[in-house]
Amino acid sequence: MTTETSAAAGFDRDRLTAALQDYGVYAAIVVLLAVNTALAPRFLSLENLRVQLFQAVPVLVVALGMALVIGTEGIDLSVGAVIAIAAALIPLYLGYGPWPAVAVALVGGAASGLVGGGLVAFARVQPIVATLALMIGLRGLAVILNGATAKPVNDPQIGGLGLDSWLGVPEMAWLAVVLVAVVAFLVRRTTFGRQLTAIGDNRAASALAGLPVRRVLLTVYVISGVLAAFAGVLIVGHGGYADPANYGLYYELSAITAVVVGGTPLSGGKVRVLGTAAGALFMQLITATLIQHDVKSSYEQMVEAVIIVAAVYAARGRAGR
Repeated sequence: MTTETSAAAGFDRDRLTAALQDYGVYAAIVVLLAVNTALAPRFLSLENLRVQLFQAVPVLVVALGMALVIGTEGIDLSVGAVIAIAAALIPLYLGYGPWPAVAVALVGGAASGLVGGGLVAFARVQPIVATLALMIGLRGLAVILNGATAKPVNDPQIGGLGLDSWLGVPEMAWLAVVLVAVVAFLVRRTTFGRQLTAIGDNRAASALAGLPVRRVLLTVYVISGVLAAFAGVLIVGHGGYADPANYGLYYELSAITAVVVGGTPLSGGKVRVLGTAAGALFMQLITATLIQHDVKSSYEQMVEAVIIVAAVYAARGRAGR
């Protein structure tokens, strides 16, 4: 094989890898929809699509914050526990009205992000260590605040966030669209977004260039905490009760999977917001497909692990060329 042929083959592989990373998740969604529709024609019914959106939106909301954190070459393992904290706070403050209770839940998420971000930005604790400690501590605190049993949340306004629809589409899905647009604008069109990706690409060089590294790191963890708390509000509204012992379990893994599958590298320096949203939808379709074929949840977790490894390997292969 000549040098020119080898170079051409290598270039084609690079282009294929890049295309898979950038657009593979969209193609996978189309394939899954086609397969499920062929096997079960009612899969594309409005009622079933609404069910899929109800399930996918909380993960999508959490994944948006996770994408920002990963864009700085960080990780936030505390998001599932923040969901639990939000769920625990709502019944405690519901007596003051639904919106004050929601506001307190969001403040709780912001405070959790402030602690995690402070440990990373100022104490220079590794993100995985700082947020792992928070994950354990916050889950315990949530159970203490709520008690050992689930508490009903019957407020119609909070319930409306998780159950109502507009034009046949769940209201939480419309809220998710707004959040995707806001986060995409933040990343692509603001100085903060450019600073975020620059820090993820090379934190030391960013500090030398005078970028506010600590402030940006603190901010992304606070945003992640607020979005996770908002996801907790949606979950409480949809379920009609607060159960911190079970709410948010494994959400950190689902969010990381959605971000990685959507094309955001774990090495930082890049954030694909639309890809993250598509990744969340893709993972929900995988779950729906397995449930439709009566596959046990343990196998679902194994499939998710394979998808993570494949997505990380594809991103690593592209970066190494």
